[in-house]
Amino acid sequence: MLSAPAGTAPAAELARPDSARDLFVSFTWLALQGFGGVLAVVQREMVEKKRWISADQFLEDWAVAQVLPGPNVINLALMIGDRYFGLRGAIAAVAGMLTVPLIVILALAILYAQYAGHPQVAGALRGMGAVSGGLIAATGIKLVPQLRRNPMGFAVCMGFVVVVMIAVAALRWPLLWVLAGFGGLACLWTWRKLPA
Repeated sequence: MLSAPAGTAPAAELARPDSARDLFVSFTWLALQGFGGVLAVVQREMVEKKRWISADQFLEDWAVAQVLPGPNVINLALMIGDRYFGLRGAIAAVAGMLTVPLIVILALAILYAQYAGHPQVAGALRGMGAVSGGLIAATGIKLVPQLRRNPMGFAVCMGFVVVVMIAVAALRWPLLWVLAGFGGLACLWTWRKLPA
């Protein structure tokens, strides 16, 4: 587990899930709220409401979850579950993210097959795309204060944000190259800035 940087709430002030069942139910609830993306919901629920992890831990864990193969939020659920109950917690959290939402998605797929040709359905789905983009942007903005405590310095962090956005959105570089290149450079830079 990564330790919280200086200036954050100590781990003792954080709450913890009651059981692996609590993890399962909580992550099921998260997944059912996450239409179009769960990142914003996970940050709000895990950091702000349940206080199972600090904002700094969330940022660190999310960075690791993005680099690992597979869906980012599943990786994050696995890490949070493991943090509290080891393998049993990891399995419970991932099962919570997948079980009930899978049933819902299968039911929606059956309905979508029946009504996909209706213009109202297509319009509704396009509207949800805008909402999803807004949720992701809002979460990114909420994470900016944690960058102020990063060892690289706030200006360098924001520089990385801008360069990565340009590389992915404007230049359309492959995400793997961007993660390996800029992520590796950021890790090296941070390592060199940490006190010996």
